[in-house]
Amino acid sequence: MTIPSRNPRALFAVLAGLCLIAGFAGAASADSAASRQDAGAPQRAAAYATIEGKGSTWSKLIVDKWIGDVDNKGMKVVYSGVGSSAGRKAFADGTVDFGISEIPYQGVDEKSGQADKSDRPYAYLPIVAGGTAFTYQLKVGNDLVRNLRLSGDTLAKIFTNQITNWNDAQISKDNNGRKFPSIPITPVVRSDGSGTTAQFTTWLDKEFPSIWRPYFGKSGLTSYFPKKSGTRTIAQAGSDQVMNTIKGFAGNGTIGYVEYAYPKNAGYPVVKVLNKAGYFVEPTVYNVAVALTKAKIDPGNLTQILDGVYRNTDARSYPLSSYSYMIIPTGATDSRMTTAKRQTLADFLYHSLCTGQGDAGDYGYSPLTLNLVSAGFTQVKKLKTADPKVVLTNRDVKSCNNPTFDGTNPSKNVLAQKAPQPAACDKVGAGPCTTGTGENKPSTDDAGGAPAAGGPADPGAAGAEAAPVVDPETGEAVGSGLPGATGDPTSGEAVYANPLLVSDRAPDSRTFGWLAVIELIALVVLPGLFVSVLRRRRVTGATR
Repeated sequence: MTIPSRNPRALFAVLAGLCLIAGFAGAASADSAASRQDAGAPQRAAAYATIEGKGSTWSKLIVDKWIGDVDNKGMKVVYSGVGSSAGRKAFADGTVDFGISEIPYQGVDEKSGQADKSDRPYAYLPIVAGGTAFTYQLKVGNDLVRNLRLSGDTLAKIFTNQITNWNDAQISKDNNGRKFPSIPITPVVRSDGSGTTAQFTTWLDKEFPSIWRPYFGKSGLTSYFPKKSGTRTIAQAGSDQVMNTIKGFAGNGTIGYVEYAYPKNAGYPVVKVLNKAGYFVEPTVYNVAVALTKAKIDPGNLTQILDGVYRNTDARSYPLSSYSYMIIPTGATDSRMTTAKRQTLADFLYHSLCTGQGDAGDYGYSPLTLNLVSAGFTQVKKLKTADPKVVLTNRDVKSCNNPTFDGTNPSKNVLAQKAPQPAACDKVGAGPCTTGTGENKPSTDDAGGAPAAGGPADPGAAGAEAAPVVDPETGEAVGSGLPGATGDPTSGEAVYANPLLVSDRAPDSRTFGWLAVIELIALVVLPGLFVSVLRRRRVTGATR
């Protein structure tokens, strides 16, 4: 390129041209980013307004994360973890804009005798999956046991006060003959109306009725765990208080049930629970995802049927895997709701269903399945049906900026495919494995990190091949569960829930490529242009 050393106007023309090209490139980049926008930059007609919710502590940690994510985008969301029962009641009473619960309305609250239903129009919307974990404090000497294994039968007897000491022979059998000190067992249960309790007792009633029903006095689930007098059982309100009691100074000998996120974030171990394949597993993001391939979704209200999850014969499956639901208002004349509130709720849910799911694993949860995200969008549309002023643009799977699935290939089941097989030392009659729990990592055959039997220790490691995901009963590949596929949620048939898909979304490299070229030209040309101008001015000044 020839430097216009004797023509200042040419210099400015070149500079203007470069700025113009850069402007076009920047505009193209902005247009490209706008085309991929998520809840961080929603297209909306109404201003936002603060929305309030109450309910589950099971899902509170991830909900709090999402609230923090959207706060700087103008969405103000306030959430109180008061328990699922109280959350359902608050929504029905019209004192909050949304509720969160692990179970639907039960008709009558078993403790108060008051109605557990809502005359306020609503819809259930799944928000996150996870595993109900059993965290504990058990020390041998001064060392905390981190690899405890228990069968469902043993857990049922512990929480119904039939096994009361850690040196019990049945506990030793679960741990392949390993003996524990003579320490009284102190079960820690929920004192408030809890969805976590409801999920736990549903499992007890379905899988261990001969143990559970005599203790409970009847069949079925309960949100209020029955604490018998004269036992060591401690009742605490909220998952955080259960966790604090177990990890406290006087907590040795305690065991309680909470969502996996709580012990993971507290750095505490969890029980490896025996599954139907004969392996002891913990509720990692992978094991929950595999378990939920056998969940059925009620097509009427999207609530969960978990019998197949409890009995999933995949060796990687964690039995107590489930979902949490938001209860959203759908009535056009709802006295609490305005256009601004509905818009805030819609955009908050879009973030939660899409980008927010990418944080699920790190927080001790498991991301929602693809069919549930799609169904969630259907529920969100009811906000616009109630108020046509609500703006819902690009609310579908393909526009969902969710890093855990690829909307262009819904038949793949990559998260479950990447789930490693359990270690050989996790099998009944072997081990136990020496690796700890509560870190959201697969166990290995030894403390040095040897690959787990049948699968890689690191599912993302180079060269690791994912095990195929098949129905262990039929040998057939797991389907997508999307509308239009087998188990269409709109067809009235039961829907099977399949894990989200994992893909890396490549950025638009063309725009940035042009910007890089322009920057290179500017770096090479501009210094010479300015030097040339300065020399010209010096020569002109010297001749005057």
